[in-house]
Amino acid sequence: MSDIIKEIEEEQKKKELPVFNTGDTVRVHNKIKEGNRERIQVFEGTVLKKQGGNSSRATFTVRKISNGVGVEKTWPMHSPFIEKVEVVRRGKVRRAKLFYLRKLTGKRAKVKEAID
Repeated sequence: MSDIIKEIEEEQKKKELPVFNTGDTVRVHNKIKEGNRERIQVFEGTVLKKQGGNSSRATFTVRKISNGVGVEKTWPMHSPFIEKVEVVRRGKVRRAKLFYLRKLTGKRAKVKEAID
């Protein structure tokens, strides 16, 4: 990549990023623009995957069950629309990507809590 692109990407990176991993339950505070108003919507769920490493293009995917339907959202890690990410609880998993949770329902779809 050219130096100019790298320089622009470094400027857009967030300085303070929350530390969370796959399997953690997080609460993402997302800014939403509706017309000329702005509000914050909270999305709470389990982190299915993180990808992109330490680059400015890194993303993470969060899944929750809403009214019996699985909902997944993917956000860029350095998005200006993310107000903050709170870690609700730490999960104990042995995989980097938790796609098997898509097939599970009820209590089976839960991730064990990590004891630190």
